[in-house]
Amino acid sequence: MEEISAQLGRIQIANEVIAQIAGAAAMTVYGLVGMAARNVQEGLSELLGREQMSRGVEVRGGSDGVILDLHVIVEYGVKISEVAHNIMDQVRYQVENLVGLPVRQVNVHVEGVRVNSPAQPASAGQRGVR
Repeated sequence: MEEISAQLGRIQIANEVIAQIAGAAAMTVYGLVGMAARNVQEGLSELLGREQMSRGVEVRGGSDGVILDLHVIVEYGVKISEVAHNIMDQVRYQVENLVGLPVRQVNVHVEGVRVNSPAQPASAGQRGVR
């Protein structure tokens, strides 16, 4: 829970809210397929739906700023470093603008690449996702 002291009192913002904002901001970036939930026991990543985006975001930090870790899956054929930099910029801007907390770091962890062959429709499976 992050806290902001204001003139009239305190504002408490749940980490889940910050994670939702960060996930929604990341999803606007071209080349990002979605957020990934890490299944630590099996070492697998699964693609999350829009309603579960925040599961792919970890929020840490305090009043001096937050650190965000995003676990993502990118589209095959895009420049991964460029997509990651765009995610960092967009997430930092949106969280600072909407929440009012400084963002110290945005770490992007690429958990997989979605590969669609011409014969395979996009909804048929997630080949290439670890």
